[in-house]
Amino acid sequence: MQILMGVIAVIIGYLLGAIPFGYLIVKIKTGKDIRTVESGRTGGTNAVRAAGFLAGLLTAILDILKGAIAVWVAQAINPNHVISVIAPIGAILGHNYSIFMAERDETGKLKFRGGAGGAPALGGAMGLWLPMFPLVFSAGFFIWFTVGIASITTMAIGLVVIIIFVIRASLDLQPSVDIWYGVIAELLLIWALRPNIKKLLAGNERVIKYSLNGWLRARKEARKSSQK
Repeated sequence: MQILMGVIAVIIGYLLGAIPFGYLIVKIKTGKDIRTVESGRTGGTNAVRAAGFLAGLLTAILDILKGAIAVWVAQAINPNHVISVIAPIGAILGHNYSIFMAERDETGKLKFRGGAGGAPALGGAMGLWLPMFPLVFSAGFFIWFTVGIASITTMAIGLVVIIIFVIRASLDLQPSVDIWYGVIAELLLIWALRPNIKKLLAGNERVIKYSLNGWLRARKEARKSSQK
């Protein structure tokens, strides 16, 4: 019975993660299909591009809750802590590869669209240890407004989660299996962000204008223009 409930918890986690809040919010607010905007992802960053800051903020909050609720549901229906670690991983997979966003490409191949997984990854970590949220949010806020690159901020979320869980596990404050949640979440984020990593290596990844990096770049471009 516990095995069955564990499987159900993971499936619930996936289905929660698969709810495309970004798609729904942008569609309701603007009528646009978020998949046709910029990166085509359904997460908060692309929702900002498609429908403005408030739409992106609401998307991010709901996507974070998907990961957290996946943990809490697993804890409620199965006492095995490992299931509470696997369920939010299911939520990340659902977010990145949503069954509700399935479509066929020009070759007829079935594709599952979604986001990059940063928000549900944070939510899953928050479900495992609630004070994780302000720590990771603060780190993400700092990286976002200094480096100014969304993909780096997203990958940093998994890294910060790993570091915090390692520290807490070494102090016997957290089950060591939670470290694996951070590691797997980070790998999923990196895999989803492969196109962005290629742009980073090529030096042409998008930089947020309202960030320290964006401001410095704008100043540099202004100096070059004034010297012509």
